[in-house]
Amino acid sequence: MEMLISLSPIILMFVIFYFLLIRPQQKRQKQVRQMQNDLQKGDTVITIGGFHGTIHALDENSVVLTTENGTKMTYDRSAIREVKK
Repeated sequence: MEMLISLSPIILMFVIFYFLLIRPQQKRQKQVRQMQNDLQKGDTVITIGGFHGTIHALDENSVVLTTENGTKMTYDRSAIREVKK
């Protein structure tokens, strides 16, 4: 019983660490995966490098983006940071 009481601050620290750091990060990763799976042709997106473009074609793991002047560039789906509304 004394051992459990002595370990309770450490256990409490891990529980707080989980709810403040690990769980919110897992939720964010789930949202990003969902957004990347829901990409459609014609969506305007921003990559993690800051490139703005429109989706021209989709593949299982890659996305072809076009710029305003018609240049086409291929990116991995994981490089898409957000979809502009």
